[in-house]
Amino acid sequence: MRVLFTVSAWRGHWYPLVPLGWALQASGHEVRVACAPSQSTEIGRAGLVPVPVLGEVDMMFLARLQNVWNAQEGTWPYPAPPPHPVTGEPMRSLAEFTFADFTRESGARLAEPARRGFDAAVGLARRWRPDLVVHELLSLEGVLAARVTGVPSVLHLWGPVGTDEDEPGLRLRPDDPTGAFRRHGAGEFRPDFVRHVIDPCPAGLRPRTDAARLPMRYVPYNGPGAVPRLAPPRPGRPRVCVIWGNSATRVAGPQAFRLPEVLAALTELDADVVLTAPAADVAALGQLPPSVTVLAQCPLHLLLPGCDAVVHHGGAGAVMTATAAGVPQMVMACAMDQFLNARRVAAAGAGLALPAHRADAVAVRAAVGELLGDPGHRERAARLRDEMRALPSPAQLVRDLAALAAR
Repeated sequence: MRVLFTVSAWRGHWYPLVPLGWALQASGHEVRVACAPSQSTEIGRAGLVPVPVLGEVDMMFLARLQNVWNAQEGTWPYPAPPPHPVTGEPMRSLAEFTFADFTRESGARLAEPARRGFDAAVGLARRWRPDLVVHELLSLEGVLAARVTGVPSVLHLWGPVGTDEDEPGLRLRPDDPTGAFRRHGAGEFRPDFVRHVIDPCPAGLRPRTDAARLPMRYVPYNGPGAVPRLAPPRPGRPRVCVIWGNSATRVAGPQAFRLPEVLAALTELDADVVLTAPAADVAALGQLPPSVTVLAQCPLHLLLPGCDAVVHHGGAGAVMTATAAGVPQMVMACAMDQFLNARRVAAAGAGLALPAHRADAVAVRAAVGELLGDPGHRERAARLRDEMRALPSPAQLVRDLAALAAR
């Protein structure tokens, strides 16, 4: 069969789909990935076939805009306003981003490229005639392409956030702000157009959705890279991985930047630290203690199995890769869906939630000290890992997808 993937212009959103793409190709099926041009090279490096026809929706602007909405609703957790959605500079007041700014910038950065993307996805589907469409949560082009061509569509979730979350400030429900469904004769978009979701989460992290679930084991893909060369663990010294996402500071602003506090706390705990973070954030730290090793662009699934604990910003990729490795997590959520990810990890008993706005050195030291000192956290993290491993593999799910396409 032919399977069309549609993905948004944010690597962390389509990375979870890569192993399913491999499984489909290895089973003899054809896969094409409709994407924005900015994602084409990375998708090709992942071993999939990109079709760079979608619009370049400004995902950084969208993420920062979400922060402004949260601040207007009173759910922004920091004392100062969020960064300006366009420039990323700190704002003294929400009034610095006016309604006129919103209208102008949203049209140019979101609505127009989204409209072009919907049209391009429909055109591609009509030409290529897929038997099935797979999309992720912020790439509804796939739903429209499937409805116009009369084939099933399946939403592939990133992690613990589902299609029907009701948390204040979490606007991730599928939506059609451009009216593309009406324009292409598919009627008014309804959330129940999303009828099937691929859920990669174990039961302990299960997201909320009203759609039919297709469970699938999460297989980490964090980009290409080599096995890291690290010194052997030193007796009596725990190894803690610290992950600061590529966009964490740019999305949430400098008031969310807590790496100095984290490293100070881990130094007090006599831990060996492996830090992976953007170069600009590492440079802002200045001189690092000898116990800190910096790795640039290291695939997390190659790094985490040798660690005793992990501290990260709460992105779905970090949460799911740490879960797959069975490593206890301290989730230091900064913004957006990261807070929900953190609470679900904590509720599963596989780690602790310490949001960035509360993460001073004392709190970090106490939280990581608990993760390292209480074996119950590692035992529960291992159970969650085993739950994940018991889910059907991507190769097994291919049969179910083929049956769905044949209906």
